[in-house]
Amino acid sequence: MSQSVPMTPECYQRLQEELKTRVKIDRPKVVQDIAEARSHGDLSENAEYDAAKDRQGHIEGRIAYLNDKLARAEVIDPKMMKTDKIVFGATVTLFDVDLEDEVVYQIVGEDEAEIKKGKISVTSPVGKALIGHTLDDEVRINVPSGVKVYEVTEIEYK
Repeated sequence: MSQSVPMTPECYQRLQEELKTRVKIDRPKVVQDIAEARSHGDLSENAEYDAAKDRQGHIEGRIAYLNDKLARAEVIDPKMMKTDKIVFGATVTLFDVDLEDEVVYQIVGEDEAEIKKGKISVTSPVGKALIGHTLDDEVRINVPSGVKVYEVTEIEYK
């Protein structure tokens, strides 16, 4: 049995829109490009044909990936969460004990993680370590540069 894939409603919508674009626009365009390249004659030395076939493979692979993710999606709306623990969707404010600085992360699915926007994957070392903790907990996280120590100063679901 396949594992469910947690994601926010925004991520689910974005993946649905990408799938629609891939199926309705990208797929027909690449089929047309292949047909046009075929009309140029000898396929053994036809770079346009090879490039179009490569694009087709990429598009079909992405369509399969998106279909799989969406089929296994467990859409979780952080606004509906009613808990004092850190779970998927939480926006967490942490105090970095070593750097004496604050960081804010939202715990999201793999497809929406973007560290520059403060979104970390629930499967990342930091995401995994934070799950289950509550306000004022001290969290020790093994990261590539060593052990980071954070204090949980705020948990929000927005």
